[in-house]
Amino acid sequence: QVQLVESGGGLVQAGGSLRLSCAAPRSIFSIYAMGWYRQAPGKQRELVAVVTRGETTYYAEFVKGRFTISRDNAKNTVYLQMNSLKPEDTAVYYCNVGGYSSGSFYPISNHWGQGTQVTVSS
Repeated sequence: QVQLVESGGGLVQAGGSLRLSCAAPRSIFSIYAMGWYRQAPGKQRELVAVVTRGETTYYAEFVKGRFTISRDNAKNTVYLQMNSLKPEDTAVYYCNVGGYSSGSFYPISNHWGQGTQVTVSS
């Protein structure tokens, strides 16, 4: 079971910014792509962004131009910089590791961490 630790969530007003972090074991981080998901109350978990080992990125349409995913290989950490936040971005954000191809992300783990809550007030 892969241990992933998300952090950085909080309460912010619409238009504000937050930066999420997710640390992964070095043995995993160096091999796989990293993805951020989110799940709002009553909704299914959805893919937000992916960054591959080669730092190719993918973004869901609803965050393009506002969110930026990046990875720090020295720290085994992936980040999600979220700008121009909207109330509809309110959700629990999770990260996972896996493979990426043509807009699809394939987590290697069915275990999801606690995530980090992002709440955007209007």
